Amino acid sequence: MSEQSMGDCYLFFYLAGVLIAAAVVDLYLHKIPNLLTYPTVLIALLYNLIYYGFHGLMLSLAGLLLGSAMLGIFYIAGGMGAGDVKLMGAVGAVLGPKHVLNAFLFTGIIGGIYAVFIILVRFEASKKVLKRITATVKTLVWTGNFIPIPAAEGEKPPKLCYGVAIALGALLTMGLKAAQYKLPI
Repeated sequence: MSEQSMGDCYLFFYLAGVLIAAAVVDLYLHKIPNLLTYPTVLIALLYNLIYYGFHGLMLSLAGLLLGSAMLGIFYIAGGMGAGDVKLMGAVGAVLGPKHVLNAFLFTGIIGGIYAVFIILVRFEASKKVLKRITATVKTLVWTGNFIPIPAAEGEKPPKLCYGVAIALGALLTMGLKAAQYKLPI
């Protein structure tokens, strides 16, 4: 195995460790610390520059921007935390633009399944949230004004730790890539 291939393996194992740590921290603290995401981005950019030159750096930057942009839309809409965006950006910096698309696809599928699970487990809280969302959408449709209805005082909406879905989606992408399985994108 060449030095470059070994480096790729080390980088993937590093990312796997970061993803697992991010998922665990997100589950317990409901945030993904910059201490996990920023060093991962820096390591990915430097690694790709050293081993693949300017072209590798550009691919890593493209993955970073694409990964961040895909979840950034949900962050702007208020449905996702900044840590989730940075984690997907870090995944993109390591995997590159092509494979971050696969990770995003798998993350979306896993995140959807996870959301259904949370809704079923926290049914009463989920009903209240869905009623508020429905009222907000009706107001938007009938009046053209977007007026979000805030949660009642003391009401805690169900928490969806999307770092878990990102970790599983990225790990699935990495595993399928390592097994040389044909990925969807």
